[in-house]
Amino acid sequence: MSIFQVGWSLKMSSDKKILAIKYRPQVFEEIVGQDIIVEAIQKSISLDKIPNAFLFTGIRGVGKTTIARILAKSLNCSKTKKSDCLKNQCDNCVQITESRHIDVLEMDAASKTGVDDVRDLIEFSRYGPTSTKYKIFIIDEVHMLSKQAFNALLKTLEEPPKYLKFIFATTEVNKLPVTVLSRCQRFDLIRINFEDMLNFLKDVTSKEKESLSEDVLKLIVKISEGSVRDALSLLDRIFLSNNLNGKELDLKAAQEIFGYFDKSYLLDLVSELLKGNEEKVIELYKNIYNQGIEPKLFINNFLEIIYYLKNFKNLNRLDKLIDFSDADHKKIGQLSKQIDDRTLLLFWEFSVETINEINLVSNQNLAVEMFLIRLLYLKKKLSVNVENLANSGDNVSLQDNLENENSSKKIEIHKNNNTTISQIKFSSQEKEKASIEDDKLFNKTKINSFSELIYVCNKKKEIGLKYELENNVNLVSFKNNKIEISFNENLDKNFIKNLTSKLFDWTGERWIILLSKKTGLKSIKDIKKENKENEFKNLKNSELYRKVNSLFPDLEIVNIKYLKDKNSD
Repeated sequence: MSIFQVGWSLKMSSDKKILAIKYRPQVFEEIVGQDIIVEAIQKSISLDKIPNAFLFTGIRGVGKTTIARILAKSLNCSKTKKSDCLKNQCDNCVQITESRHIDVLEMDAASKTGVDDVRDLIEFSRYGPTSTKYKIFIIDEVHMLSKQAFNALLKTLEEPPKYLKFIFATTEVNKLPVTVLSRCQRFDLIRINFEDMLNFLKDVTSKEKESLSEDVLKLIVKISEGSVRDALSLLDRIFLSNNLNGKELDLKAAQEIFGYFDKSYLLDLVSELLKGNEEKVIELYKNIYNQGIEPKLFINNFLEIIYYLKNFKNLNRLDKLIDFSDADHKKIGQLSKQIDDRTLLLFWEFSVETINEINLVSNQNLAVEMFLIRLLYLKKKLSVNVENLANSGDNVSLQDNLENENSSKKIEIHKNNNTTISQIKFSSQEKEKASIEDDKLFNKTKINSFSELIYVCNKKKEIGLKYELENNVNLVSFKNNKIEISFNENLDKNFIKNLTSKLFDWTGERWIILLSKKTGLKSIKDIKKENKENEFKNLKNSELYRKVNSLFPDLEIVNIKYLKDKNSD
């Protein structure tokens, strides 16, 4: 085969490579978005202050293994001016790039995790480099090594021969032992920022002689979440679909390819939610769901919308969001004026709760629909439409009209001219907000002692509360609608909240439950147990027991039961 034929076949092979491999940086100057780390490494090489071990950590696709290979090439480059390798790589750099250099060993710790693998590596390190200055070990995903493997590596890592260098890469640095971390010079690679990634993708698109709109490239940047490899993989997928019918791919088509929906749908949904339009809200959600969007992803995007509304409302600014058009920005501004901060926080709280609960439902789609209906129900309870919200000077919110949803409310009811006024105070002890008419409010149960409270729990069939009061609570004081208690470790975590709520229902008054460091009285359970023990003790000391025991030496008392006198009423 001629030199021309070899060169031609290499060129064809390069053109067929996927973009993530084709545009993998080969020198420090080509690395995207890690300027500070690159500068620090280059300076340490130029000053010949090279640590025994480097550790690169960060999310997937930001350049950990790539920088490790470039570092290995920089340390072993045969050219005096290493910048010359930008155009014409030396033999050492070519061999390291192709992973076939005898003095640069790259190991995947995910597949070689044992202590025997590390022992082989240490044994190999005893021999100096054959044709370069340094023998270099690159260990990828180093956190996968076993504890024994790390221990075997420690001594060599701390005092290696002058010719030996270690380069570690990991996505989970927290799994590395502290003893290993302390022996490495650590570099935390950051996510690639929006502008750097966008410019990089534009450059790749230009080199590939493809034509893509900036909106599509921005969408790729958004989905990649700062990972260059992810961005290039997404770009590869787009290139396969671009110009299929002689038309350039638009943003909507790109969103369908990635299974990514337009957040303007969510803005419309929030708008209809504020208007209380149930039919339209469910229709909009079903349109989003039919695009193949997972319910959990929908909730996460809903949270983003709440965050954007909060930012615009309070900070009067909105970052350059790639998936919002100018019309969407205007709509965000309008919505932010129609919704108050407390309602935003309430929406956020419900969304987070739904994410936690959604896995409990086999059909997650239904859980999201019920979540939206729940918000609609709250909106109807408010009985204020969007126009009134926008024009009214009153600070009205869903939170002020919420029943059974806010876990931090305490209700005070006052009577004034036969009207009931609700004054909301924040407390971690009560959950419910009740609207009670005066004629019902003052015909409530009176509870004046701890024993009466237990009696009422039994009468109202609140067996759970009765059990907690008798078994896990020690009374310190009981007076003036204030109960001071201490408790044991078995007390239910929702006990105080439930008891406070029930006391308000039963008495129509606000109660305070205080937790005390004092020991308090013995629990009802302990008192009953002590009384039972005293009864056994008294019985055993009685003359009757001694007489019976003399007749039946093996007699054992199991229980004491008092029989009613037949002549008693």
